Amino acid sequence: MKASVLFSGGKDSSLSAILLEPFFEIELITFSFSLLPVGEFVSESAYGLGYPYKILYLDTEILYKALKMAIEDGYPKNAINYIHYNAIKKLASIKSNSKEVIADGTRRNDRVPMLGNSQIQSLEDKYDIYYITPLKGYGRSAVDVLVQNYLEIEQNQSENIIKADYETELREIIRQTYGDDKVSQIFPSHVQSRIIKRIK
Repeated sequence: MKASVLFSGGKDSSLSAILLEPFFEIELITFSFSLLPVGEFVSESAYGLGYPYKILYLDTEILYKALKMAIEDGYPKNAINYIHYNAIKKLASIKSNSKEVIADGTRRNDRVPMLGNSQIQSLEDKYDIYYITPLKGYGRSAVDVLVQNYLEIEQNQSENIIKADYETELREIIRQTYGDDKVSQIFPSHVQSRIIKRIK
């Protein structure tokens, strides 16, 4: 049975793939709006994990709606969750009626990206897929222990790390439309990671 894991090149999506490995045939999926070559950014990370890798594309209308949400809200949470829902929906429509697994790296304490229970149930029922979040029972400190043991990573401030998460292209469309200052106003400073390779 195949599991398609949404892959940003970060530690959470990487660990999710590793946790699913004993039970499923893993495929890593990165979504892009073609605004930046995000798929190319993380292809080496996917190679370092040893799983097949594919880039899929979302309609730019989704990005522009997310842009509007982020500007109106003054923060990125709802915009990123909106993109995430549409990414899962697109992948579910491709896997429709195949009873395949779609997974992501959502952790126990995450607020972004996050699907609500009603959204999950609706996607599973409509597209006949299984949605799994392998890290849902893990807090950040537990994830960090696993990362130490299984992954070599690079960490930096989010604006300086090369990744393929939704934030990357959302930041870029805000920068192109409103400038760097607006990006700094909307996105809080935080550290992110990119996978170099799997060590076990």
